[in-house]
Amino acid sequence: MAVHPIDFRYGSKEMKKVWEEENKLQKMLEVEAALAKSQGELGIIPMEAAEEINRKSSIDYVKLERVKEIERETKHDVVAMVKAFAEVCEGNAGEYIHFGATSNDIIDTAQSLQFKDAIDILLNKLETLKEELIKKAKEHKHTVCIGRTHGQHAIPTTYGMKFALWASEIQRHIDRLKECKKRLCVSMITGAVGTMAALGERGMEVHKRVGEILGLDPVLISNQVIQRDRHGEFMALLALIAQTLNKIGITVRNMQRTEIKELEEEFDPLKQTGSSTMPHKRNPITFEQICGLSRVIKVNALAEFDNIPIWEERDLTNSSPERCLFPESCVLLDHILNLSIKGIKKLNVNIENVNRNLELTKGLIMAERIMITLAKKGMGRQTAHEVVRRCAMRAHDENKHLKEVLREEEEVMKYLNEEELDYLFDYSTYIGLAPEIVEEVMNELKNKK
Repeated sequence: MAVHPIDFRYGSKEMKKVWEEENKLQKMLEVEAALAKSQGELGIIPMEAAEEINRKSSIDYVKLERVKEIERETKHDVVAMVKAFAEVCEGNAGEYIHFGATSNDIIDTAQSLQFKDAIDILLNKLETLKEELIKKAKEHKHTVCIGRTHGQHAIPTTYGMKFALWASEIQRHIDRLKECKKRLCVSMITGAVGTMAALGERGMEVHKRVGEILGLDPVLISNQVIQRDRHGEFMALLALIAQTLNKIGITVRNMQRTEIKELEEEFDPLKQTGSSTMPHKRNPITFEQICGLSRVIKVNALAEFDNIPIWEERDLTNSSPERCLFPESCVLLDHILNLSIKGIKKLNVNIENVNRNLELTKGLIMAERIMITLAKKGMGRQTAHEVVRRCAMRAHDENKHLKEVLREEEEVMKYLNEEELDYLFDYSTYIGLAPEIVEEVMNELKNKK
C-alpha cells in the first residue's frame, strides 16, 4: 500500500523512474561492469571474466527480488547485489565482481549516474518554464500596472517587467545547475579509505578508466565516500530553485486576491470545484501547491548539510537520510516545475482590474514624477519633495485626487500649467525604460541555451 504522496499524488513518471529501485540497481550493475572492463583491459582480471560481467550487467539477469532476498540474510545491500550478480555469471566470472572496490565506490558512483539523469530532466523543465515566462514578458511588455513596495502602491511598472524578472532568475538557476552538475556527477573507485590499497599500483588507472567508461569525471581525492559538500551544493540549489517558484507563486496568489484580482490561474467553471461548502470559490490551488511543496525541498537541503560532517573516513549517518532526501527533492521539484510551466502558460492577466487598481490611490502613485518635474523646473529637489509630500498627505486624508490638490497649490502651479499637469498623470508615460529592459532580457536569454 502506498504511503508517501510521491507514490500516488506528486511527480512525473520520468523523474520517478530515475529513482526507482530497479534503476538504482541497474546503475550499480553498470558501475560494476565498468570496473570489471577497466580491470580486464589492464590485465588485473581475466578479459573473459570482464566480458561475461558486462554481458550480465542488467536487471534482465540480476533480479531485484533476488537481491532483496539475499539482503534479508546479509543485512548489506551491496553484498546482496554482488552475490546476486555473481549467481548469473557463467564460469568463475562472478569471482571477479567488485574486485578491489568498497561499497560506496559503487553506491556513490551509481548515484552520480542518477543525478546526471535527474539534472537533465530538471534543466529541460527550467528551459521550458523560462520560455513560457519570456512569452508572457513579450505579451505584456506594455501592460502598465502598479508596482508595490512594502505591500503599498509605489509607482507604475509593467507586467512584462515581472515576467522578465522571473525568466532572468530561472536562467541563473540553469547556469548554476550546469555548473553544479560538473562537481556532483563524479565517479570514485578508491577503496576502503580512499588509498586504493586493494587495487594495487594500477589503482589510479582503474579509477580514471571507470570514470571515462561511465562519462563521469573521477574525483581527485576521497576517503570512503564522495564528499558531501557536492551533494549539499546540489540540494541547496534545488531549494533555491524551489524558492524562486515559491516567489512566483506568492505573487500570483496575492494578485488573485478578490479585492485585487489582476492575475488568475486557470479554472474550469464547468467541472472544477473550489470548495466543498462554498460553491463560488475559485482558489489558486496550483500555485498554493507550488508554495507548499517548496518548503519540503528547502528543509531537505538543511538535512543534507548535516551529512557533510561524517566521522573520519566514513560512517553511515548520511546513508539513511539520503535514501529519502535525494529522490524526494528531485521528484518534488520536478513536480512543481511542471505545475509552474502549466500555471504560467494558462495564467490570465485581467487588464480591466489592472487599470482599476492603478486608479485606487487617486493619483498618489505619480507623486515621485511631480516631485522630479518640479525639481527639474527649478524648485529644488528637497523643497519639491516636501511640497509634494504635504500635498500627497492632504490628498490622502481628504480623499481627494492628487491632481486636484496640486492644482490648488500656488507654489506648484508657478511651475506647471494645466496641460502639463494632465500629462504628468498619464500612467503609461511613466514606466521609464521598462519595455527596453524587457527587450534586453528577452534578447539576452534567447542567446543562452
